[in-house]
Amino acid sequence: MVTSRGGAPAGDRRVRRTRAALAGALIRLVAERDLSRISVADVAERAGVSRSTFYDHYRDVHELAEAACTAMIDELIGSLPSPGPGSADPARDAARSLEAFFASLAEHAGLYRALLGPQGSARLADHIRRRVTEGVYDRVRRASGDLGDLGGLPERAGPPQGVPYGTPHDVPAAFTAGALIGVASDWLQRGCPCSPAEMAALTWPLLGALYRVDAGAPA
Repeated sequence: MVTSRGGAPAGDRRVRRTRAALAGALIRLVAERDLSRISVADVAERAGVSRSTFYDHYRDVHELAEAACTAMIDELIGSLPSPGPGSADPARDAARSLEAFFASLAEHAGLYRALLGPQGSARLADHIRRRVTEGVYDRVRRASGDLGDLGGLPERAGPPQGVPYGTPHDVPAAFTAGALIGVASDWLQRGCPCSPAEMAALTWPLLGALYRVDAGAPA
């Protein structure tokens, strides 16, 4: 059973409430200053809890930031539209999913910039890469209308024993995830010079060519 550092079950209502308060406090603080300038005391004070309560859940601010970003990415991937075989314009649907992805990053740019930058979190980057790989793989299969294989291509080999992946080995999906993380990291480090809609319009033609889908752009 997964527990908090203080020993309470992670699914306990009080644990969830405290972690949500800590994550919310951190997100508000990052809007005011760089992550590197935020202390445990700052987060605890903003969340209305003691420092000892903070340490019941997280080792430090960096671990809290990773947890907050991981939860937001999971929620984002789960909420993205998944065009089916009957979609009138799958390219436009895919471009809108890309816009939502970049918009979510822009909403908390300071947090993602710190964690995906040169001194950031390899663990978070790997989590985003895996979740995007899974999302791409699932959506391409659904768009192809074939849940048994991907677009008539041979069945991909499943993950080796002990590898925590939820999808078979799929090179296009892994390539897409790696490319998106690279593009997103560069965009964040440059201060998000283009809007999420512009980023989607610039990125989708590259991915559309990979999946042999006519390029489209968000309305």
